[in-house]
This record gives sequence, C-alpha cells and structure tokens, in this order.
Amino acid sequence: MTAALEVRDLCKAYGGVRAVDGVGFSLGATERLALIGPNGAGKSTLFDMLSGQRRPDAGTIRLFGREVTGLPPRRIWRLGVGRTFQVTATFGSMTVIENVQTALISYHRRAWRPWSRADRLYRDEAWDLLDLVGMGDQAERACGMLAYGDLKRLELAVALANAPRLLLMDEPTAGMAPAERTRLMALTTEVAAARALAVLFTEHDMDVVFRHADRILVLDRGRLVAEGPPDAVRTDPAVRALYLGEEDGA
Repeated sequence: MTAALEVRDLCKAYGGVRAVDGVGFSLGATERLALIGPNGAGKSTLFDMLSGQRRPDAGTIRLFGREVTGLPPRRIWRLGVGRTFQVTATFGSMTVIENVQTALISYHRRAWRPWSRADRLYRDEAWDLLDLVGMGDQAERACGMLAYGDLKRLELAVALANAPRLLLMDEPTAGMAPAERTRLMALTTEVAAARALAVLFTEHDMDVVFRHADRILVLDRGRLVAEGPPDAVRTDPAVRALYLGEEDGA
C-alpha cells in the first residue's frame, strides 16, 4: 500500500540556524503518527513545509506517491490534506454551520459562481460533518460565542470538508483543559478510523501522545533523534535525556 506521506532529507534554514535538518520519515495510510520535541525543535517549520506554507531549501515530500515539494497550500489541500492549527482558524462573525459551508463551497469550487445564495449551499453536508464531531446541536450558534473546546471540534469539522486522506494537526489540544484534550483526541481517533485517515500531529501533552499515537517521532534542534512505537520511545535514553535531563547510565 502506498504511504500517505514520504519525507526525505528535508531541510529549512533561517540564516545560520537549521530549523529542520535532514529530516526523513514515512506515514502509513491509516497510521497516527505523533511528532514531539521541545520548543524550538522545528516542529512547526516542518508542518508548514508539509502543508505548503514554507518552501523547503532541500529534500522531497511525496503525498500518496506524488511529489508535492514546494506546492502552495491550496494545491496540497486539494490533493487531500486537511489541517488544524495551534490557534483556531475560524470566522467568529459566522455561525458554526456557515464556517463549515464556507470550506465546502471552496472545496466544490463554487466560490465565484453568481446567482447562488451561499447560506443554502451544502447545508446538509455541513450538518453531517458537524454531527460527526458532536457539534450538530450548535450549528446555528455564532462561532464567536463558542467555548474553546467547541472551537477545536468545529475546526476539525472544517478540516474534514475537503474529504482528506491525511490530517495534519499542529498542537490540537493546546490551551485545553485535560478532560477536553482527552475528548478531542478520542474523537479524532474515532473519526480517523471511520474514514481511514492518516494523521500526523504535534503535541506537548505526553499522556495524549502515548495514548493516541501508533508511532512517535522525536525532533530536537531540527533533527530526528528517535523514532518508534510509544513503549520504545518512552524508554529511549536519548528521549529521556531530552525531556528529563537524564544521562546514559544515570
């Protein structure tokens, strides 16, 4: 089976600082892969290159067997990549369902067609996505009135509007209470399984990582220092030194 994502020797530098330095990995078609590391490790820069927001200095990115290195975000989005962000990217002045309809209108290329009322387009499809993430009962609420956990669920619905095969989630539980984190990641795992999605996510909460990742990548100062299933990464000396300050033999 073709991998959802293949990254080879990816590099990005800012002046003399190598934010991402020769990173390579693959992501299976239905795998949940966590990317962890301390602040400044290069996680967000790597995510931005994968989604087309930054162009790599070197290396290649293949999406479902197709090279996409350097393509702009709109092209990568249309190839089946959904993304959520550390800070929720929703329209506060719109209702919940209008936010999802807007994403669907773009996906179906209806944004520039006259004589159609936008609030009537893809309403049923938007409602289905909201029901999927448990937000159907809040469809008509103003987005600006939502609690933060509900905003994260709405953002997940928006990220699913382009029928993605790969979901990129940058710090999906940032700013959430522990119980909300658990619910959101359980929901993401359930949706990914139901839709056969590959998921790549960054996360600082190690409980979330070890509970929901099939495999973990550890990034430090732009380079991968460890990779493997959760149990192996948990006991890896390099990872323990990075997070706990432990030295080999300590």
